[in-house]
This record gives sequence, C-alpha cells and structure tokens, in this order.
Amino acid sequence: VTSSPVQNAASAGAASPYIKDSGLATFAADVLEASRQVPVIVDFWAPWCGPCKTLGPVLEKLETTYAGRFSLVKINADSEQQLAGAFGVKSLPTCILLKGGRPVDGFMGALPEGKVREFLDKHLPSDEEMAAQADAQAAEEFLEAGDADAALAKLQEALELNPSDDETRYNFVKLLISVGELDKAHAHLAPALVQIPLQLRFDALRYWLQALQFVSSDERGSWQPEQFDALIAQNKRDFDTRLAKARVLIANGFMEEAMEELLEIIMRDKTWNNEVARKTYVAILELMTPPKTKSDASEAGKSQGGIELMGKSAMQEDPQMELLSRYRRKLSMALN
Repeated sequence: VTSSPVQNAASAGAASPYIKDSGLATFAADVLEASRQVPVIVDFWAPWCGPCKTLGPVLEKLETTYAGRFSLVKINADSEQQLAGAFGVKSLPTCILLKGGRPVDGFMGALPEGKVREFLDKHLPSDEEMAAQADAQAAEEFLEAGDADAALAKLQEALELNPSDDETRYNFVKLLISVGELDKAHAHLAPALVQIPLQLRFDALRYWLQALQFVSSDERGSWQPEQFDALIAQNKRDFDTRLAKARVLIANGFMEEAMEELLEIIMRDKTWNNEVARKTYVAILELMTPPKTKSDASEAGKSQGGIELMGKSAMQEDPQMELLSRYRRKLSMALN
C-alpha cells in the first residue's frame, strides 16, 4: 500500500493539523463543513503521478507558511474515483479551492511555488480579515453564553477590521435591533441598503427596524389591538391603520398576526403605498426563516458537488418551515 504525503509527513513528525487525507466517508466534515470556517484546498493526487510528487511538498510548505489561513485536504483519485468524477478531475494533480461549502476556483498541474502563492493570495483572507473572523467567532460564543454586550463589542471590532463582511454586519445590526439600539442599528444598516442588488436579509432588518421606530415615535405605538380594530371596522380600506397595527404586532413579536393584517391590505390593493404591505410581509418571512446550519449540506444526503454522502432518512418538515410554507402560499394566492 502506498502512503500519502500526509502519512509520510506524520511518520517524520511534521504533520500539520491543517493537512489531512480524506475520502467519501469524511468528505462532508473534512471539506464542506471545514470550508465554512477556513478555505480548503483539495489536492487530487495519485501514487503513480510524478507531478503530484512535485506539487505536494509545495502545498504542504505553503500551508505551514500561511499559518492556518487555509486547510489542505489530499484525496487519492485512484481510490476515490467517485469524488474525482464529481469534481470533473481530468488530469493530475488537480486542486480545487472551496469556501463556504462551495468550490470557487482551482488549477491543474504542478504549478511552481510563486504561481501557487498568486492563486492563494487571490482568494485567502488577509490578516485583518482573519482577525475579524476571530472577533466574529468570539462574538458568537459570547452570545451563546448570554453576554450580549460583549458580543456587540466583538462584532463592532470585527466590522471595523473588515467593513465589507456582510455576515458580520448583518449579525451586528440584528443584535443591535434586538437590544433596542435603534439609532446605532440604523447607522450600521445604511451601507448595506445601498448595495446592488439589495440583499433580502438586510431589507428584512430595515422593515423590522421601521416597525420598532414606529412604536417608539408614533402615538399609535402604544395602542391596544381593539383600538385599531374599531377604526378598521368603520372602513375596511383604512390601510394606514392596518399598517400601523401590523407594525405594532411586529414590534411585539406577533409575526403571524402581523402577516394576516398585511394580507388584508394586499388582497384589497397590492400596490398601495409603493407595495409596503407586500414588502413588509416578505420581510417577516425572511426574519422568521431559521439560519442555515453549518451541516446543512451533509444532512441533505449529498455534498455541494452532488456526491451521495449518506443514506437519506425520512425527515418530517420542521414546524417552523411548515408555517413559513403556509404563509408563502397565502401571499402567492393574494397576489394572483
């Protein structure tokens, strides 16, 4: 049996925690899930491949030089033909770079070290971005421990280090809104709202923020539902009152009730006030959608590349997802 370069390095006492052999059984954890934390380079090689023996040491040296900015996963294309086929490997060596669970770039052949460095520098995070990622990870841990103030401080540090990190900006603004820092949330949300295209998740935060600002600035913000209903009973097309009621419901966390009120507007006049009812409804759906977990790709039974990773199990639809599906159908029927 021919040992891989990683096994040879281990026997010499030089193994790195960021270099490992992998195959179909561990591909989801070693590559897909790992690439959500740090970029992963998958090196497809074979024992008989001469150029592989040239490229392998270069990749291993650079993994050490780059000090954890990427992980190196080596896959024997002879013994893992299904994986090689899924990634369209035509010749060896072939390297594929994955970030966030998806392939983003690659190269074939034994490139010299300088060219491999160019490839890496084009895709890998800078030192500032790495520090920002560390702050964001620390913020997540603080939040899990219930320390919102410490989480906010870390998220702000991360955003200052890397203002283009949309994930950090989203989490920061969402947490600011959650703790009632509405003015600060508005200021940090503003740069995301001028992006083209506008991301739905940021638009959803805008409508949530608008509802909370309405409650704090409009006298109707303290009304009881009966007060709104009395006015609506006099005029079913009192859309301003219906929208005000929906915003109060949103601000107090009654999302289903808010969507029902917004549907009443949509069914009567889809375009009223620049479609604000529909836009607010869609925002609620987005706010209620659970975030994707890091293991979603593997739990679906296939990798991002379409590789069968495990036997599929019958899964009941999550009650929250069923609720969202139901309200999406309601909106579709109201719009048609």
